[in-house]
Amino acid sequence: MTIAALEALTFGLGRLVEAATDAGHRLALLTRDRHVYHHELAHLPPGAALDIVDVDTGDEEACAKVLTTLPDLRGLINSTDTWSVPGADLAARFGLPGPDPASVRLLRDKHRVRDLLHDHGLSRGRAAAVTATDPDAAAEVIRGTGLPAVLKDSAGTSSRNVWVVRDEHQLRAALAEAGQQAFKGGLFAEPFLAGPVYSAETLSWAGRTRLLGVLSRQLSPEPAVREEAAAFPVALPSSPHILIHDWVGRVLATAGHDSGFAHVEFVLTTEGPELVEINRRIGGALVGEALCRALDTNVYEAMVDVALGRRPALLDAPAPAGPATAFVLRYPDRPGTLTGWSGLDTLATFPGAPEWYPTAAPGDRVEHLADQRGCTGIVLAEAATAELALHRALSAAGSVRPLIADGHRP
Repeated sequence: MTIAALEALTFGLGRLVEAATDAGHRLALLTRDRHVYHHELAHLPPGAALDIVDVDTGDEEACAKVLTTLPDLRGLINSTDTWSVPGADLAARFGLPGPDPASVRLLRDKHRVRDLLHDHGLSRGRAAAVTATDPDAAAEVIRGTGLPAVLKDSAGTSSRNVWVVRDEHQLRAALAEAGQQAFKGGLFAEPFLAGPVYSAETLSWAGRTRLLGVLSRQLSPEPAVREEAAAFPVALPSSPHILIHDWVGRVLATAGHDSGFAHVEFVLTTEGPELVEINRRIGGALVGEALCRALDTNVYEAMVDVALGRRPALLDAPAPAGPATAFVLRYPDRPGTLTGWSGLDTLATFPGAPEWYPTAAPGDRVEHLADQRGCTGIVLAEAATAELALHRALSAAGSVRPLIADGHRP
């Protein structure tokens, strides 16, 4: 029996293969670039029940053709934002368990989600569509959302094409830059939310949502908004924890997400949680690994359960009792060709058993430093609390430096 995966997140493939195997299935990974998974593939045990199919995953018909060849196909996993819509369409097409494609399309449109939640009293502000090249765009943003504001791609990922603008000068500069970019969706503006950023890591089934924990998120100073570090699970006082649990359940129900993992980013403002965006998947980077360690179980078993159309046992698992973790993303100081890293040989001398997870390989070109595309690797560390884990991860990561051969393409 086979479970197919339409691409996957950079990390977690090994745990997903293990979960599929424990369920009595082989995992077939459809991918257009297996290099993305080089770290995971290098650490798979010999004889792992994984088949890799090289296919243009941007071509739905090509993927459908592959699916028809897989023996006894029982489920289709799509754990990324980019492939969530075609994944839902393919699952429906093959009669496999899966989300309502219309619901997935809604969640992929951040503009629509913002307005829907506003209509239901779950967001203070509305969104406004923006045509970057329109001479009146700046005035429309000021009139529609006010300043400060955030401009972003309605279907963007990895913090790409996001601009925080606090005055009209920054707004016009951002619009000029946006006019030169290609968007996965459409450009829109929404009110800026003041406060620390977190994400609620959840699992839902038949409309019931469990809050697995809250992840802290450290962003770079403005104007860039790339992710720098994260820690899990955040120790919140009882009252805010209950508030977030209730809030995220209502947000997901309103947005039509009733099964599977969700990674719900929010700002904890002076007036309570305010949504940044909903991702109908397990968190990226090393969030899945953090969940596995904190909950002392392979949470990817729940991903397999959902793909097979059965209630995840994780919904009834005990509260987190394992170690807290934190991870820090390492970016170079300039674009160029990555030749390696200094400091990796000293990681073992730091507390917290720090580990290195590369996201790039020597020889790769690093072009974009303002978002997660510029990340070359991640340092993860453990501790009894998320706060202490973050201190340890920051300390260890400070010794690791990406080495760049040059700053210009020859």
